[in-house]
Amino acid sequence: MADRLFGFTANRRIIAGLLVNLLSSICIVFINKWIYVHYGFPNMTLTLVHFVVTWLGLYICQKMDIFSPKSLPVRRIVWLALSFCGFVAFTNLSLQNNSIGTYQLAKAMTTPVIILIQTTYYKKTFSTKIKLTLVPITLGVMLNSYYDVRFNLLGIVFASLGVLVTSLYQVWVGAKQHELQVNSMQLLYYQAPLSSGFLLCVVPFFEPLTGDGGIFGPWTLPALVTVLFSGVVAFLVNLSIYWIIGNTSAVTYNMFGHFKFCITLIGGYLLFHDPLSLNQAFGILCTLAGILSYTHFKLVEQEEGKSRLAQRP
Repeated sequence: MADRLFGFTANRRIIAGLLVNLLSSICIVFINKWIYVHYGFPNMTLTLVHFVVTWLGLYICQKMDIFSPKSLPVRRIVWLALSFCGFVAFTNLSLQNNSIGTYQLAKAMTTPVIILIQTTYYKKTFSTKIKLTLVPITLGVMLNSYYDVRFNLLGIVFASLGVLVTSLYQVWVGAKQHELQVNSMQLLYYQAPLSSGFLLCVVPFFEPLTGDGGIFGPWTLPALVTVLFSGVVAFLVNLSIYWIIGNTSAVTYNMFGHFKFCITLIGGYLLFHDPLSLNQAFGILCTLAGILSYTHFKLVEQEEGKSRLAQRP
């Protein structure tokens, strides 16, 4: 009876974690887009708010013994913190300058770029099946971008930079976690304040401090509340990712990601009336097919690898 009760409680927590991640991941895209469209809040300042709120949230978590911080030398995570700034800032700029469909599909290019980086600089090998899944992903993104009536060069530049820096960040995060023997929350606990400091130094050179559109400009109360809420949601995204992977598996998180991908795209067309042509729809399906195929083949390879290790004497 006790085992059954414990299992039920554990399942409720996992379901709660999945729901928090689903709602926060979708909300952060729509809230940020709303802030850009309706309030014109400066991008880097919004990113800075996200970093500060994330660090404060993690500080509260460690005080509640949700995780234990580990002392890390700052010099070993400086480049990681800089890439963290870059990937959040550029993806937010991509969201600001593109339709949600183009923004979401551009993010799918992170997988091919990561494979390219790992193959070129880390000499990691990938099977032919994995490499072939990159074809529909890339083709789908190109089709959607080409037929997007809101296509603009600046948006594509920001999307491309976002994909590149995000890919570097994800590769470096994996390497640093292994190198420093820390989990994602321990690493983020040091990254967030360091990244906040870097952005705080840079913001005055790129965004006005006072007046319309400035950090200390005449913002309305609804605008400030929405920005603060956006920061809380950004923290929940990071926290729920850790919770899902830590309490289920990366497989569950990846599969759940496809569901969020589809909902975000549909929401963009419904809430912001982004136009969708037949060719764009084909591009979206093409990209989704590539992502699903990549996940399937990757999971099969991981299971085969585990089986081979288990069979060793």
